[in-house]
Amino acid sequence: MVQKVRCSWAQNDPLMAEYHDKEWGRVVRDSRALWETLMLEGFQAGLSWQIVLRKREAFRRAFNQFDPARVAKMTPKDVERLMQDPGIIRARAKIEATIEGAKIFKRMEAEGEDFGRWVWSLNGKPVKNSGPVASETAKSKEISRALKQRGFKFIGPTIVYAWMQAVGMVDDHSKDCFRRK
Repeated sequence: MVQKVRCSWAQNDPLMAEYHDKEWGRVVRDSRALWETLMLEGFQAGLSWQIVLRKREAFRRAFNQFDPARVAKMTPKDVERLMQDPGIIRARAKIEATIEGAKIFKRMEAEGEDFGRWVWSLNGKPVKNSGPVASETAKSKEISRALKQRGFKFIGPTIVYAWMQAVGMVDDHSKDCFRRK
């Protein structure tokens, strides 16, 4: 049996391998999906993506399937409820940032601006990286600044770069990875 060659981070864990094979690095243009992934990357700050991925379904339940309209209406009472939810990462600032992120998403929508088109306009087209994998780039710094100007939180250049990798703005699959081809 021939085994697929994957990026090293996805080789030893079935969940990470499935995420790698089916999601990571595939181009995402859907605004809601882009926003969900950005919010989840914010929860990863200081932790590992593996932790967030293992809790992703609980996050989806907790945040109404990441429906920005419903998340934007969450109240301080909802924040307190989420702080008691053992299925998610219970970080008040990250929970509140997600709710505020939904409000920003909805405000952009109300002003006729599509979140997906806007973020992709900042990157242009997907970039296939040929050098060493960075933790942040000039482009991730630029996009982080633009998101911060809108009011988003937990979106520093490192988080933004991880998000860019996840949603296919940057292809950082290793040269021998089957997904690189």
